[in-house]
Amino acid sequence: MDGIVLVDKPAGLSSHKVTNDVRRALGADKAGHAGTLDPFATGLLIVLLGRARRVQRFFMAMSKEYVATARLGAVSTTGDPEGEITQTGILPPELFDPTLGRISQTPPIYSALKIDGKRAYERARAGEEFEIPAREVELFEFTELSRDGDRAEYRIRCSSGTYVRALISDLGDAYTDALRRTRIGPFSVEDANPEQIVELGEAFGFFDSVYLAAEDAQKAAHGVAVDWDGKATEASLRAPEDAAPEELLLTAEDGVVALAERRDDGMLKPVVGFRA
Repeated sequence: MDGIVLVDKPAGLSSHKVTNDVRRALGADKAGHAGTLDPFATGLLIVLLGRARRVQRFFMAMSKEYVATARLGAVSTTGDPEGEITQTGILPPELFDPTLGRISQTPPIYSALKIDGKRAYERARAGEEFEIPAREVELFEFTELSRDGDRAEYRIRCSSGTYVRALISDLGDAYTDALRRTRIGPFSVEDANPEQIVELGEAFGFFDSVYLAAEDAQKAAHGVAVDWDGKATEASLRAPEDAAPEELLLTAEDGVVALAERRDDGMLKPVVGFRA
């Protein structure tokens, strides 16, 4: 059982639990997911079944889209409704002019990042003092959709690794009261169906691909480099913000074969196989 499942995660459940629930419901042996959503958040979770887990990092690297509801005039120790809330009454200015492009962002201390081998949120809850280094992320869109009193709603499109909680906190006295992930790369929450498995060929549509004849497909399935003419079929499924992966998807008449690296000698070397 290989493929991906697009799930609309409800609030109150961890991504790990949702993934396990999908695995059990579909009778799959192994499953993972492509990017954690906090328990309070809802929206798109990509569950990877079987051999789809071998390309988890490519799904993780995709751009994301969110709709965030901010509570204004209050702050939270965690940046979300699960922390200690202090109402200040100081509203961020109504003039909203976000900085787009490459920005430096410091992840929240209540995050799942590992600092010296331990989760940041575990250190924070234990009262430890530590620093999280800033990272560079990319912000494609940060649009205010509405504002009414102490609530405002924003649409955010960003690169992988961006913390929406930090973006909202940076507005001033504000925290993320609700968060919904609406898109991961080319995959939309509108297409979510926990009972439908998207097979590998369709799920991997964001790779440029090379079609192999039967003999070369058999070689590639065993990890043997194959020759090619330097031409590849352009991906049919990719978000405009995401760059094409360096690796090529090798396919054959009977489905996907492997991911391959381009070698200087003109050969394609399989690096991730899907036949065994």
